[in-house]
Amino acid sequence: MPPETCPNCGASVPRNARACPECGSDEDTGWSDDAETGELALPEENFDYDDFVKKEFDNKTPVTRGIKWYWWVIAVIVLAAFLFLFLR
Repeated sequence: MPPETCPNCGASVPRNARACPECGSDEDTGWSDDAETGELALPEENFDYDDFVKKEFDNKTPVTRGIKWYWWVIAVIVLAAFLFLFLR
């Protein structure tokens, strides 16, 4: 059974077509039984989550969060300026 959209070019494929009307892809050249569910982004049967996490997150330096030190210095200077003007 052909997919609703061609996995090769993205064109609409009629329900009982033997090949894509736009690019000519068929069972032999472009789609298979898996093509119908291929675009759903379903996890593979042999998907190893621990391996995925290791590949994605190992050996990466963590992103530091928070305010940089120089913004604290600027905030103190601005606060001191306001206090100076207010108390003067």
